[in-house]
Amino acid sequence: MRIAVAATRDGRALLVDPAGGLSLDVERERLPDEIARLEAELRPRWVWRETREWAPELLDAGVRVARCHDLRLCGAILASSAFVDDAGRSAAARPAWLPPGPAEAPDLATAVNPAQSGHRSPALFDLDVDVDPGGGPSRAVGLPTARELIDEHDRQLALVDGSDRRGALRLLMAAESAGALIAAELHAAGLPWNRAVHERVLEEALGPRPAPGRKPARMEQLADAVRAALEAPTLNLDSQADLLRALRGAGIGAESTARWELREHDHPAIEPLIAYKRLARLLSANGWSWLDEWVVAGRFRADWVAGGTATGRWATAGGGALQLPKAIRRAVSADDGWTLVVADASQLEPRVLAALARDPAMAAAGRGRDMYRAIVEAGVVATRDEAKVALLGAMYGATTGDSGRLVPRLARAYPRAMALVDRAARDGEAGRSVTTLLGRSSPLPPPRWHELQARATQPDATQVDERRARAAAREWGRFTRNFVVQGTAAEWALCWLAGVRNRLVELGEQPERATAADASGSAFARIPHLVYFLHDELIVHTPLEFASAVADAVGDAAAEAGRLLFGEAPVEFPLNLVTTPNYGSAT
Repeated sequence: MRIAVAATRDGRALLVDPAGGLSLDVERERLPDEIARLEAELRPRWVWRETREWAPELLDAGVRVARCHDLRLCGAILASSAFVDDAGRSAAARPAWLPPGPAEAPDLATAVNPAQSGHRSPALFDLDVDVDPGGGPSRAVGLPTARELIDEHDRQLALVDGSDRRGALRLLMAAESAGALIAAELHAAGLPWNRAVHERVLEEALGPRPAPGRKPARMEQLADAVRAALEAPTLNLDSQADLLRALRGAGIGAESTARWELREHDHPAIEPLIAYKRLARLLSANGWSWLDEWVVAGRFRADWVAGGTATGRWATAGGGALQLPKAIRRAVSADDGWTLVVADASQLEPRVLAALARDPAMAAAGRGRDMYRAIVEAGVVATRDEAKVALLGAMYGATTGDSGRLVPRLARAYPRAMALVDRAARDGEAGRSVTTLLGRSSPLPPPRWHELQARATQPDATQVDERRARAAAREWGRFTRNFVVQGTAAEWALCWLAGVRNRLVELGEQPERATAADASGSAFARIPHLVYFLHDELIVHTPLEFASAVADAVGDAAAEAGRLLFGEAPVEFPLNLVTTPNYGSAT
């Protein structure tokens, strides 16, 4: 059964199930108690505009729900999925009160193309993007009634039922909605964080905490060394323009201050400059100011954004949770009496490619072993590094250097897999959409992209016009080439997360425990719970006595996710599993 949850203008909440005759008008402060009661009695699927509107206050009260349908996220999928019938989509328009999904927001769905082609392409590779977690101005449209929520849910279900891939879409919507619940729970529980360890890491790298407005001692020393080597005593190393001028004035013809480019030059300023930039990144991304802002009462609580990118990968609304440096991970420490179970899916995207393409040779390469090593043993390339470069080049569209040299060997060894990504690239170059296994479709190129293509076909088109059009087409083809693989890998990861969450709940709790993760809140104080997720990696914070069972649950959920998506396809999804009190020792 389903129960719609709607907010009223006078600050109350309505819980409605038309089919079951349920209609409750509830004071907001009593809402968690009512939802807890109905959850225990009926186990419904909760239908709401978006999980972020309701889950935080429930979790604050110690209430978790098993299932929901996030109308915002599911509506975003159905709005563009190639599996959905266009006539059905047009017959019942998406309501104005339903905000766009996170990946539909312009600042998140697009990123400036580094090529000088003048167009913008989806932010497929962004790891951490600031977004408005509340949906922005669209909230001003008004609050939907419970009846409108039910009608929208019916509309979405009808679109799914009208598809010839309704099983895939149903699984995707369930997984996406479960992901929204998990994102809220990750924030509520928080990542256990040892402030003293973090401060020790900073002091080891930077020196003592500086006075406000001053640079740490180590950075000042490195900056002085750079200024002396460049003979620029007043140089501001934090100014990109000033730094490039000083480098060129010293005969260093760098086009940027990227580390890889700086290392191409032999000059006394290079090493201290690279070291300075590394410490500057640590200070700005995870320094003392970050620690003061983001770590409270022993927990780092990031704002996770489920479905936050075009492919379905997550983003975060500040905090940099998806980019924790290895040194800083030492601060992620389990509470006393607890430990961390850290798991990452080994070589996930190549295995997903093998399963998607039903390529028996590539599937065999990943069976029970290191896939890159197996490619070497098959005689395709000479070294493991070459295997990795070749596979990543094939999936991301690299055509030069080592990738350009090695990818053709993969095409001969694994023709089905390479044909799949090549076909996706051709679709992108032609301006067409591509779709993941479960039905998430890529956005179409923006108008500027089409303008470039049209301009190149005009009688008066110049060679510059033609070059720009080709560059834009290739760039979009690289995006769609990887979209099907990265997006399907994100679907696998969502199913894995949901399976882990369900299994952790089944493990139960021990009310008499002497120790409890009280800083995680009452919803998680005595039970194993997810505390971190990064694309193909997760962390569970668990009482010590549950550690073995948790590890088994994580592994079982990975196998189940493979079966859900690929059936009996001969592709394995092995995990690297570590039980440790400290995240830094697992990586």
